[in-house]
Amino acid sequence: MAFLNSLNIVGSGLTAERFRTDVILQNIANQNTTRTASGEPYRRKLTVFETRTMSFDDTLSHAKGGGVRVREIVDSVMDLRPVYDPSHPDADEDGYVYYPNVNNSEEQVDLLAASRAYEAQLSALAVVKAMAGKSLEIGRR
Repeated sequence: MAFLNSLNIVGSGLTAERFRTDVILQNIANQNTTRTASGEPYRRKLTVFETRTMSFDDTLSHAKGGGVRVREIVDSVMDLRPVYDPSHPDADEDGYVYYPNVNNSEEQVDLLAASRAYEAQLSALAVVKAMAGKSLEIGRR
């Protein structure tokens, strides 16, 4: 059962990092979106993770637990970027257009971190699979 719990933990990490990557790519794709369906400029999205803990009762019942999951997606509270462009259709009465609070360099760094975390989870998965294979060989001898 320990191998199944390990696979659940690694799998949850892979899923969470993939989701985080999708959110980062959404931010990059919308870095110049001055009007969303709500009429407001796009706001940078941030992924908030939480640990999935496993109780002693869960361990005894072999319930799925442990690992990480996405708790929520939150909008960044950083200020929008004002640019003076009175000819822009989204300009306010003072001629300013408010662009999203997305910094492409910051998104690239976050994307790199998410990719590295995903690669680390893949390495952990390889170790768990190797351990499971070795434990099956023990029973054959």
